[in-house]
Amino acid sequence: MTLTTPVRARRLHRAWFVAAVAFVAILGAAGFRATPGVLITPLQEEFGWTKGTISLAVSVNLVLYGLTAPFAAALMDRFGMRRVVAAALLLVAAGSGLTVLMTASWQLLLLWGVLVGLGTGSMALVFVATVTDRWFVRHRGLVTGVLTAAGATGQLIFLPVLAWLAAGPGWRVASLTVAGAALAVVPFVWWLLRDSPEDVGLTALGAEPGATRPVPATGNAAVRALSVLRSAAGTRPFWFLAGGFAICGASTNGLVGTHFIPAAHDHGMAEPTAAGLLAIIGIFDIAGTIASGWLSDRMDPKVLLGVYYGLRGLSLMILPGLFAATAEPSMLIFIVFYGLDWVATVPPTVALCRRIYGADGAVVFGWVFGAHQVGAAFAAVGAALTRDHLGAYDLAWYGSGLLCLLAAGMSLAIGHAGGR
Repeated sequence: MTLTTPVRARRLHRAWFVAAVAFVAILGAAGFRATPGVLITPLQEEFGWTKGTISLAVSVNLVLYGLTAPFAAALMDRFGMRRVVAAALLLVAAGSGLTVLMTASWQLLLLWGVLVGLGTGSMALVFVATVTDRWFVRHRGLVTGVLTAAGATGQLIFLPVLAWLAAGPGWRVASLTVAGAALAVVPFVWWLLRDSPEDVGLTALGAEPGATRPVPATGNAAVRALSVLRSAAGTRPFWFLAGGFAICGASTNGLVGTHFIPAAHDHGMAEPTAAGLLAIIGIFDIAGTIASGWLSDRMDPKVLLGVYYGLRGLSLMILPGLFAATAEPSMLIFIVFYGLDWVATVPPTVALCRRIYGADGAVVFGWVFGAHQVGAAFAAVGAALTRDHLGAYDLAWYGSGLLCLLAAGMSLAIGHAGGR
C-alpha cells in the first residue's frame, strides 16, 4: 500500500498584500494631487481670485510634493510606513475637506498648497522605493514599475470624475469627495500595511531564509535626511542621477505636461484634440512603466536609463516638424511612443539608488526626486518665456531634446563614476 501526503496549497506571500495597499494609496495620492487643476475655474468664478493667486497654491503644492520626499523617506525609516502614510492621508483629507469653509485666498494656499502638498509628497515615489526595499527581493523592479504606474492610473480615474463633479454638483462636492476617498483608505493602510516582513514573522519575498533587514534608523528624521544628502552629494553618481532626473522632470511634467496643449493650439489643433492626445500618454505610460520595471530586474539599470533618455530626446527634437505638418496620425504615433517612455525612468533610477547607496537608497531617491520637481518648475517657466519672446516653442523642444541626450550620457557614465 502506498501512502501519500497531502500537498499544502502554496500561500500568497504577504508582500503582495502590502503592495496592493500601497497601490491604492499611491493611486489615490495621484488623484488628490491633480484635483486643483479642475477647480481653478470654479474658484475664480465664485471668489474672483486671479489665476495667478490660485496657481500660487498649486505651485506650493508641487514644490512640497517634491521636497517632502526625502524627509518622508527618513520618517518611514524612523516611525514606519504605516504611521507616515496614515498621517499623510489624514493631511490630504483635512486639506481638501476644509476648503469648503474657506473665504480668503491665504486659506487656499494653506490647505491646497501646504497640507495637500505635504500629504501627497509623503506618498510619492519614495513610498514606492521603501515598500519594494523592505518587502521584495524577487520581482523588485516589476513591483516598482506597477506602483509607479499607479500614479498615472490615479489621474486617469480621478480627473474625469472630479471634473464632472466640479461642473455639475459643484467644486465643494468634488473637494469633499477627495477628502472622503482619503479617509476611506486610512483603515486599509492601518490594518493591512506592515512596516517590514519581520513584523509578521516573515522575510522579504525572494530573500534567503533567515535574512533580516538593517536595523531601522533612530534619531531625528530631518537630520538624517540632510545627513544622507551631505554624504551622497560627495559622490559623482548622485549628481549624475539627480541631474538626469531633473532633465526627466523638465522634459515631461515641466514641458510636455504644461505646454503641449498651447503649443498644439499655436499650430491650429483644437484644444480638446490636444488634450485627448495627452490623455493617451497616461494610458501608455502605465504599460511602459510596468515593462520598465520588469526589464530593471533583468538588465543593467544604467543602460535602460541611457536608452530611455536618448529615445526621448530624439522624439522631442522631431516634435516641431510634426506640429508644422499638422498631421494627426503621425502626432498620434509620437504620443504613443512618448507615453511609453514618460515615467519609464523611475524603476531603473530607484534600482541604481538602491545599488549604490544601500540602506540609504530610499532617502537618496527622495532627493533625486526633488531634483525632478525642480527641473519641471524651471522648464515650465523657461518654455513660457521662450514662447513669449520668440513667438514659438521650437527652441524649447530642441533644447529639451538635447538635454535628454546629455542625460543619456550621464546615465551611461554612472558605472564608471566610482562608488561612495
